[in-house]
Amino acid sequence: MTLDEALSQATLDVQTAGKLFFKLGRNAAYDAAKRGDFETIRLGGKIVVPVAPIAARLGLVMNLNLNEGRGSRREL
Repeated sequence: MTLDEALSQATLDVQTAGKLFFKLGRNAAYDAAKRGDFETIRLGGKIVVPVAPIAARLGLVMNLNLNEGRGSRREL
């Protein structure tokens, strides 16, 4: 995954976020997440990293297209 692709996602797994944004290996990324060095969300047994806080902290611009991959939406 490229940095541009990551900035188009709402969340990433801990390993990918650590690698792309901080050049960390798997164990270092999980250690950083456990210390609270970057924000995480626990969903059952899975831990995800919201991209927006990291992007803001690093001065990066997110590229979210919320309608990408969805069918056309009807207005009610």
